Amino acid sequence: MLKLISFSAVLLLLISCNSRQKIKYPTTEKIVVTDAYFDTEVKDPYRWLEDDMSAEVKDWVKLQNEVTFSYLEEIPQREELKNRLEKLWNYEKIGTPFQEGDYTYFYKNDGLQNQYVLYRKKGEGAEQVFIDPNQFTEDGTISLAGIYFSEDGSLLAYSISEGGSDWRKVIVIETENKTLVEDTLLNIKFSGISWNGNEGYYYSSYDKPEKSVLSDKTDHHKLYYHKLGTPQNEDEIIFGAEDKFRYVRGGVTKDLSYLIISASKATSGNNLFIKDLRNKNSKLIQLTADFKSDSYIIHNIGTTFYAVTNLEAPNKRLVQFNLSNTNSENWKDLIPETENVLSLSKGGGYFFAKYFQDANSKVIQYNYDGDLMREVEFSGKGNVSGFGGKEDQKEIFYNFSNYITPRSSFKYNFETGKSVLYWSPNIDFNTNDFVAEQHFYTSKDGTKVPISIMYKKGVELNGKNPTILYGYGGFNVSLKPSFSVTNAVWLEQGGVYAVANLRGGGEYGKKWHDAGIKMQKQNVFDDFIAAAEFLIENKYTNSNHLAIKGSSNGGLLVGACMLQRSDLFKVALPGVGVLDMLRYHTFTSGAGWAYDYGTAEESKEMFEYLKSYSPVHNVKEGVEYPATLVITGDHDDRVVPAHSFKFAAELQAKQSGNNPTLIRIETNAGHGAGTPVSKRIEEAVDIMGFVLYNCES
Repeated sequence: MLKLISFSAVLLLLISCNSRQKIKYPTTEKIVVTDAYFDTEVKDPYRWLEDDMSAEVKDWVKLQNEVTFSYLEEIPQREELKNRLEKLWNYEKIGTPFQEGDYTYFYKNDGLQNQYVLYRKKGEGAEQVFIDPNQFTEDGTISLAGIYFSEDGSLLAYSISEGGSDWRKVIVIETENKTLVEDTLLNIKFSGISWNGNEGYYYSSYDKPEKSVLSDKTDHHKLYYHKLGTPQNEDEIIFGAEDKFRYVRGGVTKDLSYLIISASKATSGNNLFIKDLRNKNSKLIQLTADFKSDSYIIHNIGTTFYAVTNLEAPNKRLVQFNLSNTNSENWKDLIPETENVLSLSKGGGYFFAKYFQDANSKVIQYNYDGDLMREVEFSGKGNVSGFGGKEDQKEIFYNFSNYITPRSSFKYNFETGKSVLYWSPNIDFNTNDFVAEQHFYTSKDGTKVPISIMYKKGVELNGKNPTILYGYGGFNVSLKPSFSVTNAVWLEQGGVYAVANLRGGGEYGKKWHDAGIKMQKQNVFDDFIAAAEFLIENKYTNSNHLAIKGSSNGGLLVGACMLQRSDLFKVALPGVGVLDMLRYHTFTSGAGWAYDYGTAEESKEMFEYLKSYSPVHNVKEGVEYPATLVITGDHDDRVVPAHSFKFAAELQAKQSGNNPTLIRIETNAGHGAGTPVSKRIEEAVDIMGFVLYNCES
């Protein structure tokens, strides 16, 4: 077995850390553009870095990467880290099975395959490869982004993503012999596929940008219907042609009788509509209005519908109503709101109410009348996912994992309530050698915030342990326990890993989310800073051994906190971050994030608040900021890389002292989804190595 790396040994090699010479960064030209917001002028010297089509930006990316990778390649023990990570990652992984037509399908990865392979088998027959995305391209950068079967399972529409882009291509095949049905559909974004029998399907997209598909604004989403065998340019616009919505989705009920449409102007709040597909001239029935709630239809039996909603229920409830009387005043509670946030799935004629109670899952089985059948029993504490399937299934599958337990799959019997192990991984990792704790700490305003802390048994809590603190804190997203091979390598060598469940997330429902948005956004940063202080006060680490990490909205979190409390952290790892808060809404689908952030144009007060924490606008001259590795992808068309480019340029121009400020720009990669395993391993090695290399002894 590979000899594991000793942190103390690494740190001894790095005693000369403080005497390193300051890195010579590529020159980033300043071409000042001035914007006026109300009565304030704001200078933007790096606006030119927003032009992803320009040769100058491509040259800048190349030069930055040369400096960054030259630095990373010199990190001691980097090769040992990579070898250990590859060895631990190299185990067979099998996804949860699901039924379509006469087949059972499942995803599998032999170990280090860049993309999971979709397999299937009929009955007890042999498993066969159905779609292997590793054959799409040699480097694994084209991924299988989604699969959508027709109701009888005879047709499959699958979408692919190239270079991690949110723009998709859709291909339709006959499942029995994998015969191509028609030409590929292009330029589809933020869309599922919902079949209308076997005749055609509904999908959503934006008009293709005229200049750059990576950065141009896309904020008018429309629902289309595509009839098989017809050209895409003849597809009918079903919804959204006149009224402007940023996110539109359409789904056909399982009985093929109704089309359900959800329309939103932001990432929170939707309007819900139903159309009777049996009557071509039927009008849309509007169920919710004014974007006051998040609601969706989960099931129907004839004209009786079941919906999950947070209307007058911040933690969500399941309601029942009849199509003859859809007014919300006549909705009947089937599963009432509780103190925990509801997530719902169904299968085999039952609803499964899934709750997340202080970082642990609780699942309750109900019938369609709302009668409680039983609480599902689990063997340990952690996160449970799954419990979805067809109406005629007799058994259903679910997954269980936590921060120190790799994911296993279980088969659940609806009638007996018994679970049996279906699959468990054969991985070189012993859960019993590690500790997972949960604590509650006090944030700046007195709010109690949960934090999970993981480390190896026997690690001395002496305040000197290299520690990574991870956070997100936005968009109603809940951080739930899950196993990570990367984190496992970090833990087994003596590192501490901590996850803070900050306000802005969804862990405690709508109120918890709204406590971290717009003019309350500073609460999220305060929560994260307080988490760091908790780790230091309780001797898990100290400021010379503490790294903070986050991606997307979490990249904003890291960027803001490293500027506000540069003294508190040794390393900062902002990934694919939203870092220019005055202009984020002018790129791709960014305008839809205004529910969480607000925009600089909506009011003087909002502008001043955004400017007060926007990372790009708050880098100060003469301050020694933490060692920083900014991480992004050159094909990220969700949070455009210009955010990271401009932030890195500001830091490189103003950083005091010798702490490095580097930017790692992955080529032919996007926001993260579909990234090949090989690239994920390389990035993980660089991150762990960078943290170690910049911690003081």
